Amino acid sequence: MIRFTERQIEAFLLERKPLPADYRKRLELRQKKGHKEQSLEIKGSEGSDFQVILRQSSLNHLDFSVILAVCPRETNLSFRLRRYNGKSHEHTNRIEGTKFFDFHVHTATERYQDLGVKEDSFAEPTERFSDLSSALNCMFQECAFDVPGDDQPSLFQELE
Repeated sequence: MIRFTERQIEAFLLERKPLPADYRKRLELRQKKGHKEQSLEIKGSEGSDFQVILRQSSLNHLDFSVILAVCPRETNLSFRLRRYNGKSHEHTNRIEGTKFFDFHVHTATERYQDLGVKEDSFAEPTERFSDLSSALNCMFQECAFDVPGDDQPSLFQELE
């Protein structure tokens, strides 16, 4: 089991994550059973190993996840720092007792690790994205990604 403090989680989120020049091609979704998926490994500026994971339902365009995970070298595990989810299910924050059905962002917290549940079980509703492409752009902006060139405005329109 991997465990990180709030300070460590924040440091991972703030660590610069340079995307390779061919990141678009490497993030093209591939068909799996009932969904499309792809992942990309990235080396952070401080040496951390990160993974970006994209998932999109083949049946429901509102059922998607954009995940940022850190992969500690001494393990073969990943720790989900952030997860940007579509509006396809109701979410309940166990500690707070809040429920919502909306686009939402999961964030890893110590409090939820202490409960023994998934590290990123806490989530907040958002209006910052509305599809897989805009969720990926949101993650790039919020999690210290260095995007090559000036691709930002129209990233990943081809994913939809």
